[in-house]
Amino acid sequence: MDDKTDLLKSLKIDRSETAQARAGLSPALAISLAATSLGVGAALGWFLKPAPPAPDAAPVIASTTAPAPSAVPAGSLTASGYVVARRQATVAAEVTGLLTEVRVEEGQKVKAGEVLAVLESTLARADTDAAIARAASAGADLAEAERILRRTRELAKQGFASDAALTDAQARYSAALATRNALKSDADRARAQLDRYEIRAPFDGVVVNKAAQPGEIISPVSAGGGFTRTGVCTIVDMASLEIEVDVSEAYIARVFEGQKVEAVLDAYPDERLPARVIATIPAADRAKATVRVRIGFEQSDPRILPEMAISVRFLDPVA
Repeated sequence: MDDKTDLLKSLKIDRSETAQARAGLSPALAISLAATSLGVGAALGWFLKPAPPAPDAAPVIASTTAPAPSAVPAGSLTASGYVVARRQATVAAEVTGLLTEVRVEEGQKVKAGEVLAVLESTLARADTDAAIARAASAGADLAEAERILRRTRELAKQGFASDAALTDAQARYSAALATRNALKSDADRARAQLDRYEIRAPFDGVVVNKAAQPGEIISPVSAGGGFTRTGVCTIVDMASLEIEVDVSEAYIARVFEGQKVEAVLDAYPDERLPARVIATIPAADRAKATVRVRIGFEQSDPRILPEMAISVRFLDPVA
């Protein structure tokens, strides 16, 4: 502290002496002395300035690092796949013919046996009518032969008909019966053939694709060239919808029949659909190193449609 006081006294200017000497100082010397005084004052001010307080130490925050989750944590085995229909059919005609009527549209529900389309059947119907007429005529001939045989037997018992007449009546009856049976079979085949000109639904379902229009040729086999159709429409049994997913071979041991599954459709990400594992297909995909798993829905939902993308989570059993 004494050093600072002595330094201040040494810098103090005696105004009387300064006034006496001011007359004899040159302007340049006066400017030099003024600058020196300012510099010394600034240095002294910095020297005498109290030291700033030390900043508070920053608080130390303990950091915790969460362990990295495993690739497939327990209870969270997931897979993705698609909704598929186990019962689906492309309905086609059993005979080749001209399509005259299509009675269904896409999205329409149909019942088993319902007529979906009709083929031109004028010639087939005429053949069927002729076969039925021949069978009816043969039936009338059989009835007449049976009446004659019965009458001949009565006369033979009374001795008014010979054994030759009885034998002849029995022969006529047998021939008429054989003819009637043959023509009846022809008529039945003609009816069955005529029924083939009506295309019917094989089971209950929904039409998802209409592939033919009236005026096109329908055939059970493709003739090539795009001139014939082999199918009229495609029907899906919505009650047979299920899920097919591919599970990595590394985790297939965690999947078992009857296991509970939580399914989420990409179209409805906020909906959780309960399901169960139906079966594991006993074949692996060498290229993808995966195994296909079939999963069944526990509840039906009209929003579930074939070929929808879906994700599933296999739930581990509760210990």
